[in-house]
Order: sequence, then structure tokens, then C-alpha cells
Amino acid sequence: MIQGVISNRIRQLRFEQGEMSQAELGARIGVTRQTIAAIEAGKYSPTLEAAFRIAHVFGAPLDAVFQWAPRA
Repeated sequence: MIQGVISNRIRQLRFEQGEMSQAELGARIGVTRQTIAAIEAGKYSPTLEAAFRIAHVFGAPLDAVFQWAPRA
């Protein structure tokens, strides 16, 4: 199995959307602010459903929010 690293642009997208807070994004997708902070920091990988919800909030395709690269 290939191991990989998931990165994201959530912080950048939040600021492009009028400086949306982590708490506001969390409330819009049904998770806590702490969960959003952990996802942004790369300490937690969201469920597929949460990832799609986040992308939907920003009106962006999933691969514009999350990226995956194989671990070297």
C-alpha cells in the first residue's frame, strides 16, 4: 500500500472568503473548531464526507481544497 500525505488550502480559502473563522466553518459542516484546526494543521484527515462538505462551503472542487502526494 502506498503511503501518502494529505495537504490542504483551507486556511487560505477561509481568508479569501472574508476571513471566515475556524468556528464558522466548523459550524457550517457540523464539526468543532478544534477539528477544523487539526485538519488545517495536517494532524487529522477528514472523512470523505467532511472533505466534500468543506469543498462545498468554498464552492470549490475537492482537489482545489485537498491535495495528496505519495510519501517519499
